[in-house]
Amino acid sequence: MLKNLNTRQKTGLVCGPLLFLVVLLLPVPEGMSPEALRVAAVALLMACFWMAETLPIPITAVLPIFMFPLLRVMPTAEVTASYGDQILFLFMGGFIIAIAMQKWNLHRRIALNVVHRVGSSPDRLVLGMMLATALISMWVSNTATAMMMTPVGIAVIESTRKTGQVQTGPDNFGIALMLAIAYAASIGGLATLIGTPPNAIFLGLLNRLYDQQIGFLDWMKLGVPVSVCLLILCWFLLTRVFFRMQGAAIDNADARDYIELELAKMGRISPEENRVAWVFALVAVCWVLRGLINLPALSMVSDSAIAMAGAFLLFIIPAGRDKGGFLLDWDTAKDIPWDVILLMGGGFALAEAFTITGLTEWLASQFGILEGMPVFLLTLIIVVFIVFIGEMTSNAATATMFIPVMGALAVSMGLAPLTLMVPTVLATSLGFMLPVATPPNAIVFASRYITIENMVKAGFWLNIGGALIVAVLCHLLLGVVQ
Repeated sequence: MLKNLNTRQKTGLVCGPLLFLVVLLLPVPEGMSPEALRVAAVALLMACFWMAETLPIPITAVLPIFMFPLLRVMPTAEVTASYGDQILFLFMGGFIIAIAMQKWNLHRRIALNVVHRVGSSPDRLVLGMMLATALISMWVSNTATAMMMTPVGIAVIESTRKTGQVQTGPDNFGIALMLAIAYAASIGGLATLIGTPPNAIFLGLLNRLYDQQIGFLDWMKLGVPVSVCLLILCWFLLTRVFFRMQGAAIDNADARDYIELELAKMGRISPEENRVAWVFALVAVCWVLRGLINLPALSMVSDSAIAMAGAFLLFIIPAGRDKGGFLLDWDTAKDIPWDVILLMGGGFALAEAFTITGLTEWLASQFGILEGMPVFLLTLIIVVFIVFIGEMTSNAATATMFIPVMGALAVSMGLAPLTLMVPTVLATSLGFMLPVATPPNAIVFASRYITIENMVKAGFWLNIGGALIVAVLCHLLLGVVQ
């Protein structure tokens, strides 16, 4: 059985339970309650399992359901309430809408049209692929986006190799294009609350810990500028610094022909695509208007309710006559990533235990050495730390572990919780150096068009530049989401 585990997983299997037992047997530190010590033991166990992926990540997330009652931290009913948090339904509705777009290939049509309109010279192809990937990743999971865009990228690379006009080195264009897909899939998700799991985890934690909410539009006021700046930096580093391409002004006919051929194969937009697009547009508009218009009659309607209403519409709007049925059926919808929803529920349960036992405040008090430091410098240090920690851990797990602590740290320093929570959640999605950092990195690396050396070379500087962008824009624009 153990021989099926790699070294990293075996390390987690040993270190997790060992740390759990050691912490349980320690004397209770000054200022900490016994219940908080037991929560810390469970948190370390979960952190080890998450970082080493000893167990499937969502299975580790269910540990609080039986461990907290056994350790007399919280009763089962209170623990399981976290797994039904309203924020999970925002994500669930978003997943269902995204899977409808995938079922009818609407996302592929959007991507091909964006690439076609931007142009087909080498640098413009990279830009077009980035824009298309980021645009889709704002609404569809970054994993699904990368899986959809990678075959398109490979086909474009192969078509350009017929002319020999694209690169100075043998693989510069291919490397730049594939890295652009991986990076843009992560960057695009920063722009919206449903674009990446850490954003939704943050929203749920903010509501639970501080009884605050952020509207969809309010988040975009910060998320979109961060995404745009990161995309510009990414494109510049890939095409102008690390993988420069000769003949960047040459219009590549083969690449253009491939894009046009793929669009021609898709034909005119189908009734199903059109109807899914209208549902998607309606939901997006309602999310935005909710932040602009305050109607007393709709005061109880949240972004989660809007998302689920849009998902519901997909099951009752008929498909075209030649297709039969409806735009979406349960056999298709049941394939949404339930593992992410379970992971988020486990994170909310862990955060709830941190709060009621006082563990969050105790941890924040241990950062006393940082008090008095300028807020911008403190933010930058935290962002850089989270970015590089995230290279080896799941971004959702990293968000779950660090967001509550950073919120408490901010409060202990007399700052608003969002001051450090928002930079932290953005930083969790900035893993660009290693294939294990994010699913898009792994998917693109599996294409064999890039090496780890390529990814590290560009990813390290994108990590540094991304950390600076997040720190600066949070310092300048954070007021718009508070």
